[in-house]
Amino acid sequence: MWGPEGLDEARARLLGKPEELRGARVLEVGCGAGQCARWLRSQGVGEVVGIDVSYRQLQHARRIDEQIGAAVTVAQADAQRLPFADGSFDVVCSAYGGFPFVPDAAAALAESARVLRPGGRLAFSVSHPIRWCFPDDPTEAGLVACDSYFDRRAYVEEDDAGRAIYVEHHHTLGDWVRSIATAGLYLRDLVEPEWPEDNEQTWGGWSPLRGRIIPGTAIFVAEKPPVP
Repeated sequence: MWGPEGLDEARARLLGKPEELRGARVLEVGCGAGQCARWLRSQGVGEVVGIDVSYRQLQHARRIDEQIGAAVTVAQADAQRLPFADGSFDVVCSAYGGFPFVPDAAAALAESARVLRPGGRLAFSVSHPIRWCFPDDPTEAGLVACDSYFDRRAYVEEDDAGRAIYVEHHHTLGDWVRSIATAGLYLRDLVEPEWPEDNEQTWGGWSPLRGRIIPGTAIFVAEKPPVP
């Protein structure tokens, strides 16, 4: 699933045709407990590796491995410093994974580009940058812009001791496109899923009311140029 709207990879095919992926090596950035990686494996993808900065998430991945009897290869790593050799993967993907949570989007995209083989594909989804203008409210109050689109201060939640427990970073559409280009990738598609009529779910600031008026998710699809 690429986002709360409900667009799934089985329909979107943003990572490529199924027959092309069967022999591919895929890296999932910000894999959490490996749910997307497991789905890819179930579709016949040759090899899937997941990374996440959270050790606790990787513990959940191991717990699920033991429950279902099938392991997903994972590593604890920062999206801005991937522990893999150049050209190691055919595809790099991330569905609301590592990219919304890194301060240096350019560094993360440069690393993804580095580990892609020539001709490889990167696809990732983030909260649509326009959402940062609006309060995180699923009601009509969430339809009134109150913050500057160009204010790149991070959104931070703290515990009672003042320690950051959740941090998400804002990058404009221009920031993302510029970072993709600087990484040496070609932007092939920018998908802004529309809210489907049959999706009546409200989750946090996400709702049918807001989703049918302003975009909630941005999915970037880019490719590394093949060797001349």
